Amino acid sequence: MKEGYVLVNTLSIPSSFESINKVESLIDEVCEKLEVKEDYYGNVLIAVTEAVNNAIIHGNKMKSDLSVDVHVGDKETDFCFKVKDGGEGFDYKNLPDPTAPENIEKENGRGIYLMRSLAESVEFDDSGRSVSIFFSKI
Repeated sequence: MKEGYVLVNTLSIPSSFESINKVESLIDEVCEKLEVKEDYYGNVLIAVTEAVNNAIIHGNKMKSDLSVDVHVGDKETDFCFKVKDGGEGFDYKNLPDPTAPENIEKENGRGIYLMRSLAESVEFDDSGRSVSIFFSKI
């Protein structure tokens, strides 16, 4: 967890879509506990579940023996979700622009763009195996 954040919750799930409901429950609990504004809840839900879906599909390649770990950190003005997979990582510094004309029709490739649009900031670590998604409480 990034410096200054207090770890308030963790969850480890197998790489399967059946586990997404556990992540949604965690998001509900965290948003209620941290008194996150209702207007922000949808952004948190979409961004974090997108990160978990990416970890399951792209990181762990749907291998159910690999887990996805979610850590929640809190501090006075903001909070974050850290999602980590057991995959090989990826080059997060060179992502195609999903809004470019050649990419508009593609079915995939919008997840990170979406996360960045919905959160205050998004940071990758560990060669792309870990993403931290930051949200403001204010």
